[in-house]
Amino acid sequence: MTGCHAIAKPASSRCNLQCRYCFYLDKTQQPMMSDATLQAFIRQQIDAQPGDDVQFAWQGGEPTLCGLDFFRRVVTLQQRYAGEKRIYNAFQTNGVLLNDEWYQFFKEHNWLVGISLDGPAELHDAHRVSRSGNPTHHKVLRAIECLKKYGVEFNLLVVVNSLNSVQPQSLYRYLRGLGTPYLQFIPLLEMNDHHQPEEYSVSAKAWGEFLCGVFDVWVREDIGRVFVQLFDSTLGVWNGFASQVCSLSKTCGHAFALESNGDLYQCDRYVYPSYRLGNIHHATLKEMNDSAEAAAFGQYKQVSLAQECRTCAVLRLCNGDCPKHRDTRGKSALCEGYREFFEYTSPHMRVMRDLIRQRRSPMDIMAMLK
Repeated sequence: MTGCHAIAKPASSRCNLQCRYCFYLDKTQQPMMSDATLQAFIRQQIDAQPGDDVQFAWQGGEPTLCGLDFFRRVVTLQQRYAGEKRIYNAFQTNGVLLNDEWYQFFKEHNWLVGISLDGPAELHDAHRVSRSGNPTHHKVLRAIECLKKYGVEFNLLVVVNSLNSVQPQSLYRYLRGLGTPYLQFIPLLEMNDHHQPEEYSVSAKAWGEFLCGVFDVWVREDIGRVFVQLFDSTLGVWNGFASQVCSLSKTCGHAFALESNGDLYQCDRYVYPSYRLGNIHHATLKEMNDSAEAAAFGQYKQVSLAQECRTCAVLRLCNGDCPKHRDTRGKSALCEGYREFFEYTSPHMRVMRDLIRQRRSPMDIMAMLK
C-alpha cells in the first residue's frame, strides 16, 4: 500500500488577510469543516498510512479562523483513532490571530508551526496586508517572538516574488536573525489568462540569482546551523536520495488537498473540478489514494516533460519542476533559474557529498572556503 499526504483546509479559502498575490482570492469558499467531516478525515488519514508515523497538515486560507476549540477537537480525535501509530501535526499560519492560548496548545502537543513572512516590513507589507489594507509585519514578528518564548518549533515560509527576490543576501540575513534555523523559499509564479507570469511573479532569471545569492552566504557561514529546504534537499539528491521538495520530485501524486466539505483534490495547486477525486463521505481516502486517477496524475509529470528536458544535465535535480509551472511546451517557466542554481552549486555539492562519503561533516567545506 502506498501512503499519502493530505493538506487539510478546515476554513476553506477564508483568510483574514488579502495578500495581493494570493491564488485563493477568486476561489469559492466552502463552509467551515463540520465535526462529521473532521472525524472522517482523521480516521481515514490514519488508516491510509502503511507505516507507524502519520502526518497531518493544517492549512488554508487561514486555519486559525476555525478557532482553537476546533484544533483541541483534532487532538482528541487523533488520540481516539491513532492506536499504536505516532501522530505529527504541522500548522501553517500568517500568525496574526495567534495568542497565548495558541502558543500553549502548540507547545503542549508538539505541533510544528509554519509562519508566512516575506522579509522585513518594506518587503512583507508590500503584498501581505489585512482586509482593511493595514500592514501586518509587526504582528508576524510578535507571533515569532511568542513562539520562541513558549519553545514552539517553527519554520519560516518565504514567498519569493518580483520585489524581495532582488535582495537575496540581505533578506536571508534578516530571516536568519529571527530565531529559527528552518527556512523554506517558495517561488511565486502565477500565470494570467495568456499563460504569461503575472507581474508580481518572480522571473526565472531573478529566481536563479536569488538562490545563488543566498547559497553564497549559507555555504560559507551556516551549514549545520541554518537549514534551507532546497539546499538540504539538493544535497540529499547528490547523495542518492529522493528530493524532499514536492515540485522537484520525480513524480507527483499522493499529496492531496482536502477541502472543508470533504472534497479531495489531486494537489493543493490543482483545486479545480477536473482534479477532484471524490469526497471522503462517499469514498475513503485509502480508496482514492489507490485509484487509477491518482496514479495517472502522479505519472503525468514524467509523461508531459518537454523533449529538451529529457536530455538536460540537471534533470535529476529538478525533474522538470511542478507541472503547474510549465508552459505549453512542457518546460518550466523557472527553468533558467533552476539550471543556474544547480550548475552554480554543483562544485560545492560534489565536495559535500564526498565529505559525507568519507564520514566527515559537510560543514568542513566552510573551512575550505575560508
